[in-house]
Parts: sequence; C-alpha cells; structure tokens
Amino acid sequence: MTDTQKIALVTGASRGLGAALALELSKTHHVVAVGRTTGALEELDDKIKAAGGSATLAPMDVTNKDAMAHLCRSIHDRWGPIDVWAHTAIYGPALMPTPDLDDKGWTQAWNTNVEATRNLIFMVNALMTDDSTAIFFADDHAGEKFFAGYGATKAAQVAMVRSWAAENANIGPRIVVAEPKPLATSMRGRFFPGEDRSTLAPVEDEAKRILSEANPA
Repeated sequence: MTDTQKIALVTGASRGLGAALALELSKTHHVVAVGRTTGALEELDDKIKAAGGSATLAPMDVTNKDAMAHLCRSIHDRWGPIDVWAHTAIYGPALMPTPDLDDKGWTQAWNTNVEATRNLIFMVNALMTDDSTAIFFADDHAGEKFFAGYGATKAAQVAMVRSWAAENANIGPRIVVAEPKPLATSMRGRFFPGEDRSTLAPVEDEAKRILSEANPA
C-alpha cells in the first residue's frame, strides 16, 4: 500500500457482515481489521490479498479499552485520519425469559454493544475528518419476547449512534445507520434455530448494497 491510500477501520471483522464489509472495502481502501479470532482474521487477510487488496490485522476485543486506544494511536501515527469506520462488533446473549437474564450474559452484551461503542466513538472520532463516514447497523428486536438482553443493548447502541448522527448532520463526519436484511450469520442461527436459511440474504450481497448506499469516501 501507499501512504496516500484510503484507510478503512472495520471493528468486528472476523466473520459475518464485518468480514464481508472488510473484503468489499479492500477493493478501494487499506483495511484495518479488528476481531477477536486470529484464525478468522488470517482467512480474511488471505481473501483480501487474493483479490489484490491489503489489510492490517488487529486481533483484539473491542471491549479492551486500552488495546483499542493503543490501536487508534497507532493508526494515527501510521496513516493519520481514516476515511471509513464500519462497526459490526456485537454480542447476542442467549434468548431467555427476561427474569432469567443472567449477570454474565447481560454484562457482556452491555460491555460489547453499548460501552465499547461509547468508547470507540470517542476514540475513532479523533481519527476522522469532516469527509469521513462511520457506518453502524440497526437490528431492532426491542420488546420482542426472549430478546431482553440483545434487544435492550442493541437499541441503546443505535440510540446513541442516532444522537451522534443528528449532532453531525450539518458538519461531519457523516454517520450512517444501515438496516441490513435478515442475514445468514451464526448469531442469527443461534437466535432462530431451524430457520430456512435459503431465504436469508448473503452477507456479501448486503455488504455491497450497504456500501453502495452509504457511498463512503
């Protein structure tokens, strides 16, 4: 890559929609791919290289505030501002009746879906210019039975992001909340076991559609 190449940060790039977005973005950007699973990131890197792109792998958990702060500082020192940030890192606790929601599942969902998003907005905002684009993803299950943990924390995340988008409406960076179609991901497979997955959208197709509509720099 060259120092003038556009930079895209993808948090949650190990698999699913995040991996598909990273691969699609690598056609026009150098991708900094963040994910917890080293092996999955290496597979993504192989695909990116095979397609003629380039990536920097960052195997870490987005809930690790110190690690993410170090990564953002490294991005700043190496490349300066970024052009795109796509945040797909998410945790879906097991579905269960609301009174049975356990501390472990709730805490991990809150830390990943809400607290990490809050920290990352603070950190990554400093890496963005008025022309940069941040992309987040709505998945509304608030109020649905058995979805108390995921539904509440995902709704809180999106509410926070929509506030940021409203604040930046006339300035920048541009904040986009995309609405993916139901996707054939492992998390949805846990939520809806036995579902006919042939009716679900491939993550590759949705990644292309979302980026086309978001039209990031």
